[in-house]
Amino acid sequence: MSDQLEVRPMTDVLLTGYEPFGEFESNPSSRLAKRLDGTTIGDATVAGRELPVAFDRLHPALEAAIDDHDPDIVCGLGLAAGRNTLSLERVGINLRDTAGTPDNEDRTVVDEPAIGDGPDAYFATLALRAMKEAMLEAGVPTTLSTDAGTHACNNFLYAARHLVETSDREFGAGFVHVPLSHEQAAERDDGEPSLALEAMADGLVAGLERAVAER
Repeated sequence: MSDQLEVRPMTDVLLTGYEPFGEFESNPSSRLAKRLDGTTIGDATVAGRELPVAFDRLHPALEAAIDDHDPDIVCGLGLAAGRNTLSLERVGINLRDTAGTPDNEDRTVVDEPAIGDGPDAYFATLALRAMKEAMLEAGVPTTLSTDAGTHACNNFLYAARHLVETSDREFGAGFVHVPLSHEQAAERDDGEPSLALEAMADGLVAGLERAVAER
């Protein structure tokens, strides 16, 4: 019988955020991904990466990040100004529509499929209800959402799930919309809902820890 200690493999989490876009000079989703980069959550190590808000570059950038890190969990973050909670998205639909906000390459898209031969929709495969429970227990307002929009955030969830369904990659996929940070809301001076960046980070850590445990 060997007296060597068993070494448990680390579970990798790829956490992505988006670069600034449109009227927003900063993006809390990217700040959160960078903040958590290199941290340990339960039995997981986190790789935080920034993705472009550009439809033509999003899929290749996401696929490259997945190939680089070979994660067990892929979780995207994106800004949803006007929301007052962290929002766990349940569905990604096969639709792109910039709805008046061009991407960062000034591309306007109307009623295009995210992937031409893909199904109408994919469900997220993280333990969303368990994540929500953990995030609420951490004292961070969190909701389940079925509307990831039709812009880059929805595109991320759909593309990530499509990679799993059409390749030999195996990972759980999900997406979390985040509100404006307090600093952003103060700069805009419009009385918009916001959360402290520290609170959002605490909620994400709690949710991801539960997601890792459920994998």
